[in-house]
Amino acid sequence: MGKYRAIPQGYMTVGEVAKKIGITIRTLQYYDKEGVFSPSAESDGGRRLYTDKDLIKLHQILSLKSLGFSLNDIRGRLISLDTPAEVANALNEQATDIRRKIEALADSLTEIEKLKAEVLQMQTVDFKKYADIIVNLQMKNEFYYLIKHFDDETLDHIRDRFDKESGLAFMNKFNRLSDEVMQLQKDNVPPESERSQHLVKEYWDMIIEFTNGDMSMLPKLMEIGNFDGTKNEWEQKQALANTYLEPALEIYFSKLGVNPFGEETK
Repeated sequence: MGKYRAIPQGYMTVGEVAKKIGITIRTLQYYDKEGVFSPSAESDGGRRLYTDKDLIKLHQILSLKSLGFSLNDIRGRLISLDTPAEVANALNEQATDIRRKIEALADSLTEIEKLKAEVLQMQTVDFKKYADIIVNLQMKNEFYYLIKHFDDETLDHIRDRFDKESGLAFMNKFNRLSDEVMQLQKDNVPPESERSQHLVKEYWDMIIEFTNGDMSMLPKLMEIGNFDGTKNEWEQKQALANTYLEPALEIYFSKLGVNPFGEETK
């Protein structure tokens, strides 16, 4: 760092830099202490002296800080700014960081809007469900809106039974089987046919997987499956699939000689 008896042309004091950039002298002194932004020179009287190039570096620091980076992060990201290419690269990095921040904020805004819609549909204040919805939105689970249909006991069961990976895998399986049911319905395949009964068995096995064999959950699942006052295309599809599944399941249980509640039918 150069020493000067007076302030030479092209140099600025810490007060001038603070005024130009719109930050406090104390902030500049702190950045100097932390080794993030130090002056290029110093007068014999100990006054910190800065150049226009220092201001470019300071802009870079403030930009990174506004993006949420810590001073340690910033210290590791600062690069040489001696050529146009280096300046352009620094700006390009900042632009990339800003785009990531914008995408994250856009995702957060979308999640807020979706949660707001769920809150209004629920017509109750239930922060436990709100938290579940937020978690599923952050997981990018497109079936987050089903949470409002479940009671607390069922939600506790889901939390204990499934993690992120297994939960999404289960929903994908459920959708696949529902699509196959819809195709049987479209093809006018009789519920008692071998093709239908094979699918119904797979569907019922999936229900057992979900409940972990707890048949006391079935009435709640049946109530949820009715989707009273359907709101979207997925729920409408499930309601339509149920019109085929119900008689097909009755035939399946009749052949087994039991019903899902454990009572003998033979």
